[in-house]
Amino acid sequence: MAVKNGFWYRLSLRVVPLLFEAVSRLLFGSCRVTVHGGEYLKQCDAAGKGMIAAFWHYAVFDIIEMQRRSGRNWVAMVSGSDDAEFVARLLARRGCEVVRASRGKSGVVKAMRGIIDSMGRGRAAAIVADGSQGPAFMAQAGALLLASRTGAPILPVVAAADRFFVFKSWDRTMLPRPFARLAICYGEPLFVPSGLKANELEPYRLHLEERLNGLYGEAWQRFGRNNH
Repeated sequence: MAVKNGFWYRLSLRVVPLLFEAVSRLLFGSCRVTVHGGEYLKQCDAAGKGMIAAFWHYAVFDIIEMQRRSGRNWVAMVSGSDDAEFVARLLARRGCEVVRASRGKSGVVKAMRGIIDSMGRGRAAAIVADGSQGPAFMAQAGALLLASRTGAPILPVVAAADRFFVFKSWDRTMLPRPFARLAICYGEPLFVPSGLKANELEPYRLHLEERLNGLYGEAWQRFGRNNH
């Protein structure tokens, strides 16, 4: 990897997001996208408290593209690491407000406050439910804490495709192949009581995990598969 602040690192920060955006537009532009569960999206809008879209990390690029197409204003939390700078810049190019989270509890708390402030200005939040490092398909507490503080419903979202590439990463990140059929599936919103304490989160965390994994299975069964 290029050294931080070195010439090649700075050049990569400029070039890589541009290249990825161009390739992404061509790739997803060739796909036949169908949206399922749109009524759940309407339920979140009807609640009038914003929304928190929660999804597994494997579908991060698919969800980023759908976010661009939605016309909504989004905010997302991104790690403060050097590698995550590429993701942050890509999201920013898609019109998404980015809140960086440095290491440690204090960094995460500060980032959560930033997202809450942004949601107060009318943005919807996009949260990777299994975090930036996993374990895959195991929900973490971030979306639940955010929902408890804001009153916004959590909207589960998954993606599936009939033909796709898989990266050799901890989450087996998926990208549809050119001209693939791509399904974006929304699930029933999850409402979390306000003022939840840390020791009260576990039942809701399990509930979110179950909803996302159930929706994941349903989405891939549309293409005759159990998983990606």
